[in-house]
Formats: sequence, C-alpha cells, structure tokens
Amino acid sequence: GRVGVSHNARVISWNGIATYGALAIGAPLGVAIAHTVGYTALGIVVIALAALGYYLARPIAAVPIVHGERMSYRSVFMRVLPHGIGLALGSAGFGSIATFITLFYAARHWPNAALSLTVFGTLFIGARLLFAGTIKTYGGFRVAIASFSFECVGLLMLWLAPEPHFALAGAALTGFGFALVFPALGVEAVGLVPPASRGAALSAYSVFLDLSLGITGPLAGYIAGAFGYGSVFLFAAVASAAAVALSAMLYLRNARVPNAPAAT
Repeated sequence: GRVGVSHNARVISWNGIATYGALAIGAPLGVAIAHTVGYTALGIVVIALAALGYYLARPIAAVPIVHGERMSYRSVFMRVLPHGIGLALGSAGFGSIATFITLFYAARHWPNAALSLTVFGTLFIGARLLFAGTIKTYGGFRVAIASFSFECVGLLMLWLAPEPHFALAGAALTGFGFALVFPALGVEAVGLVPPASRGAALSAYSVFLDLSLGITGPLAGYIAGAFGYGSVFLFAAVASAAAVALSAMLYLRNARVPNAPAAT
C-alpha cells in the first residue's frame, strides 16, 4: 500500500526475509537460552519480543484505502485457489523441516539439528535478497517452477542423507528453493483481481500457507510413525514435484489466454 503495485514482489520478499531471518536466528538462540537459563526464561524472552513488536507496530500510520471495483471475497478466493494450492504443496517442505528435522537428527544420533534450521533460513534470506528481481524479469510462474524443483531436490537429499553434512546441504537447498515460492505465485495471484481487491487476494492466498502447515504436521506425523522420519521428507518432495506440475499448467494456461494479467 505504501510503495505501489509494481513493487509487490519486492515487498513480499522482504516480509519473508524478516520472518525466516527470525527462524534462522531463533533456532540456535532458543537452544542456547534453554540450555543456559531454562525454558521459563525462553518463554519470557518470546513474550517480550512479541510485546516489542506490538510497541513498534502501533505508531505506524494506516495506508489510504484503495477505492474502486471490489470483488466478493468468495470470487477472489476462487481466482487465487490454484495459486494457493501450489503454495500449500510447496509449504509442505518447510513444515516438514520445521517440525521434524530435530527428531530426524535425534533418531540418527546426529548433532547440531538446530544448525539445519539456521542454514535453511540463511539460504532462504540469501535467495530472496539476490533473486527477488527475477520474478519481474521472468514472470512468477517460471520462477515458481524453478523454485519448486530446487526444493524437491533438497528434500530428496534429506530423505536419502547418509550423514549430517549431506542432510545440511539438503536443508540448505530446500531453503533456497522455497524462498521465492510465496512471492512468485503471489504476484501472479494478486494480478488476477482489481487493485481494490488485492489485499483480499493476498489474504486469501496466504491462508494456504497456514493451511498447509496445519495439515502437514499431523499427516507427516502419521507418515513418520509408520515409515520413519526420513519418509516425511519424501512425502514433502512428492508435494513439491506436484507443485512443479501445477505451476507448469498455470504457466501454459496463462500463456494461451490473450491479454492475460501481468505478473507484477
């Protein structure tokens, strides 16, 4: 709302940099606090950080409301549904790593599980800083196809990992691949609706990330219980491969439609 529609991809990218930067820093820092002063202190730190975030957000002025044609939320939701499904499939990899990587390491008696989360977050941030501009250059769908492919390979590396360093490389490649998934499909999704409905489109699209994380936990837990923790990453890799196919279909459909909405 502050910088204009042409910078949608960049804004979404910076939002993710903040989120996953916290993941990269928070994993080892949380372990250090828990080991040094205990879980009670860790809880207090988390609450204090949330309060600080509230304090910093309060004085930010609201952006002007965009007037004009507005679509019903149901219509917006149906427009962005295919893009949201792609996001949900790709987010299974992040959900699997965030929930099960420490258990995966523990089951194999490997050290430094928190480091894998740090590497995931670091590569995520690096990819967004270096390659966010590719969305505007090549279009969201093509970037999404490449991103899902990298993520799929990284998850397969985790599934097949014979030792910790190989698993660490898999987590890094997964973070690198997942980095541009949200903004790549997001700019394509918001481009399908009029300017006054773009906030609703981004909201509807974002729901699929939360939905994916909510489903991935128990589903991957069942898979882990039945087939072992490594199988969780195979499940996520299959989801990423399905996201590659879906993104390719959307790209081809978009290419066939005359006067299709621009990616940014």
